[in-house]
Amino acid sequence: MPRDRSNPLAAFRLDGDVAAVTGGASGIGLAAAEAFAAAGAAVAVLDRNAEAAEAAAAKLVAGGAKAFAWALDVADAASVERVFADIAARLGKIDVLVNSAGIALRRPTIELSLADWDKVVAVNMTGVFLCSQAAARDMLAKGTRGRIINIASIMGLSGGGIYPNISYQTTKGAVVNMTRALAVEWARQGIRVNAIAPTWVRTPLIAGLIEIPGVLAEIERMTPLGRLAEVEDMVGALLFLASHASAMVTGHTLPVDGGYLAQ
Repeated sequence: MPRDRSNPLAAFRLDGDVAAVTGGASGIGLAAAEAFAAAGAAVAVLDRNAEAAEAAAAKLVAGGAKAFAWALDVADAASVERVFADIAARLGKIDVLVNSAGIALRRPTIELSLADWDKVVAVNMTGVFLCSQAAARDMLAKGTRGRIINIASIMGLSGGGIYPNISYQTTKGAVVNMTRALAVEWARQGIRVNAIAPTWVRTPLIAGLIEIPGVLAEIERMTPLGRLAEVEDMVGALLFLASHASAMVTGHTLPVDGGYLAQ
């Protein structure tokens, strides 16, 4: 699609778009919601914690953005269908989806119960499928040039090593290939599907982990840039993939990892 070369930054704007963000009340999801709102999008903040979702949306509205909150358990198929239908009805369409909801239950493999395995699979893998499916139904029906961004992980592209985390690593690896498969399936219909693969990011997901003696120092040692990532470090990649600046990019997983995977 031709662009105004005199103003290349215009391609990064999301004016008139509707962006839905799961896990949008904290961490990377909240950073995405804030960035998209600042770029001109109306934002649907989706989170299992209803009060936190409302607070996040209220903060965006106070800053002059158009934002709404929905309580959503991404592992509940009926809730996903209902919420995404409600977003489309209330806001008119869905242009962008960020699948940021995720959990981690770090256990040695031989100690991981099937119930805990299933919990991680339900959120990290099945939840991405359900939300992508629901968003794409609306995008395809309305001919939207949709963009879906999945939050994968460096653990979906490596075996880790600092501590055992088999359910997280497996599900994030699945997200990487789900990203490719959906991108290929929907490309001809105008939907682009990409992912980012963050390193360890200072969010509630790893709060307990980095308090374990020696873990933070080991993360810093293993990261060429030598530090833990902050949520702000994810914003540039998220905005690029959500906007038409990445119009020729699909099926790609972009590491945002301080060089971890380059080793």
